[in-house]
Amino acid sequence: MNGPPARLSSSIGRKLIVAVTGLALVGFLLAHLAGNLQVFRGQDALDGYAEGLRHLGPLLWALRLGLLAVAVVHVVLTLQLAAANRAARGSRYAVTHPVQSTPAARSMLLTGLMLLLFVVYHLAHFTWGRAHPEFSGRIDPEGRPDVYSMLVGSFGRPWIAAPYVVAMVLLGLHLSHGVSSVFQTLGWRGARTEKLVARVGPLLGALVAAGYISIPLAVQMGVVVLPPGVTFP
Repeated sequence: MNGPPARLSSSIGRKLIVAVTGLALVGFLLAHLAGNLQVFRGQDALDGYAEGLRHLGPLLWALRLGLLAVAVVHVVLTLQLAAANRAARGSRYAVTHPVQSTPAARSMLLTGLMLLLFVVYHLAHFTWGRAHPEFSGRIDPEGRPDVYSMLVGSFGRPWIAAPYVVAMVLLGLHLSHGVSSVFQTLGWRGARTEKLVARVGPLLGALVAAGYISIPLAVQMGVVVLPPGVTFP
């Protein structure tokens, strides 16, 4: 039978699922970036944003679990497609010469896996408080978890800021090809939209990477500073 389950388990079906889950993850990245950029408005804005999320209660956990499921499906199916492509090629070519292929396209699997490792570290740092615990646990003057001081204090250390910047460069590289691929997979790339679609991925990747990188750079340059009286060892 060629019903929906069969179609979804096919190579084309898996590519469609990867594209849709990829779009969902891009949506999360943009929303997360908008929240993080509150740091430029000061401690009250960022801590208030974080407190608002906390007050979502069960809904926040539902969103987190949904995002986790989307991420797992995206990663697992991407690995399956990569393995299938490798098996299909076999060893027919002793030397490969990529044609009309960009570094971003050739490194998609590598950047994706490196970003996966970074996400685990990032959660351990900012969500679980396991990495760099000396920056977590503070309360702001309004009695809220002091996310602002944790973020600024952390990025004030070059050995924490530098890996974050590198990860965001990899994210931009991953998005630059991934977003354009989504348009192609979903059939939104045609003769009339070829040039536009080809530019959307690199542009979005650059903007997202620049947005995230602007935060640790602003801290390192002294544009964003700790509140008066707040210090870290």
